[in-house]
Amino acid sequence: RLPGRGGGGAMAASPGALRRAGNEEFRRGQYGPAAELYSRALAQLEATGDASAEERSVLLANRAACHLKDGACSLCVADCTSALELAPFAIKPLLRRAAAYEALERYSLAYVDYKTALQVDCSVQAAHDGVNRMTKALLEKDGVNWRQKLPPIPTVPVSAQTRWSIPSAQSPGANTPPTTAPQGEPGGNTAASMERARMLKEEGNEFVKKGNHKKAVEKYSESLKLNKECATYTNRALCYLNLKQYKEAAQDCTEALKLDPKNVKALYRRAQALKELKDYKSSIADIKSLLKTEPKNTAALRLLQELNRA
Repeated sequence: RLPGRGGGGAMAASPGALRRAGNEEFRRGQYGPAAELYSRALAQLEATGDASAEERSVLLANRAACHLKDGACSLCVADCTSALELAPFAIKPLLRRAAAYEALERYSLAYVDYKTALQVDCSVQAAHDGVNRMTKALLEKDGVNWRQKLPPIPTVPVSAQTRWSIPSAQSPGANTPPTTAPQGEPGGNTAASMERARMLKEEGNEFVKKGNHKKAVEKYSESLKLNKECATYTNRALCYLNLKQYKEAAQDCTEALKLDPKNVKALYRRAQALKELKDYKSSIADIKSLLKTEPKNTAALRLLQELNRA
């Protein structure tokens, strides 16, 4: 059903049809063919010369998502940079370029892009998480004065903040590959659902403070339906530990570690759950992984002593 497949339709396909076909391939995990279709759509737009900058920017950002998925990070950076020249401060190319810089270990450039994305829309959890990861990486790399070595962070004008944080009617989420594509869902998370997820998580945190872990679990579960976030999983795991639901606690920590393999809270809480489930070997393995990241973590060292006695 793809335009241009199986005969004479190659030139007949409009840029819009090529883009939709590219999105379909992307959703099926066919990133190479998707990139090719986006390239054809771009070539047609450039040939006719009547394309809006925004239209071309979206196609470049979509093709960048394909490069990112295929691990072609330098190509992803190039496409995102071109997309941002056409549509300054567009959120998807900012986030994709940040992810590519991060993969290339160019942490200061990734930090700048994540910070810029947060100026555009402060509810984007992927950008918050990215800033936290880059802060840690830069602190390790450059020491306490790491901020002095950063390139300047651009100031986002208010017009761009309102423009890019609200999805425009012309470009519904389903027409672009997801921002971070956690499970290859079409369209990624909208700013509204991210904000709702954040509020539910905060409500869960309030219940934890009151000691109502059951109610907190409900709030975290609702939040996770909207946004699979590492901190929400580790928070819910803590509740499950308090409720003596150790299997569920271990499961949540495993999900958190898929998102952030070195997450200290997830490793510690899973070790606690596994200890209760009498899987001492796996529990010790988690604590040892944690201590590679934080060798002086007193709670972890204490738990390791208990496990060695168990």
